[in-house]
Amino acid sequence: MESDVNFELVLIAAAIHILFWEKMPEWGTLFMRIIDALPGPLRTLYYDWKCPYCAGFWIALALHGLTGFWFLPMLVEMPAYLGVIGAPLAWVLDALAVAMLVVVVILSIKAIGLPAMKAHQMRAEFMQSMAKEEKR
Repeated sequence: MESDVNFELVLIAAAIHILFWEKMPEWGTLFMRIIDALPGPLRTLYYDWKCPYCAGFWIALALHGLTGFWFLPMLVEMPAYLGVIGAPLAWVLDALAVAMLVVVVILSIKAIGLPAMKAHQMRAEFMQSMAKEEKR
């Protein structure tokens, strides 16, 4: 039984989360108009799933179904005594593990982003002050 962890699902799920909940709303009003035009339950799901853990779980389940990728390949073969609940349980456990790492990825990106933005802002201010000094 293979025991290597595959990070493809984590990467794809984190990218989808960033795209739909952080980037597309910034691109203009078209995306948000589409969201607002959705039926009430779907619109509610979009607004409620901003949490990387929740969204990561459902994205991982969908991606597993679409691609057949497993984050934890050891879950492919569940014990025989679990019977018919083995496969769905394996999918859920795999998606939970992916969701946990999606949270870590999103929080890490945000933690790195703030100091990086601050450093960029400080550099821009420094360059402006240097340009003013040269004009004197």
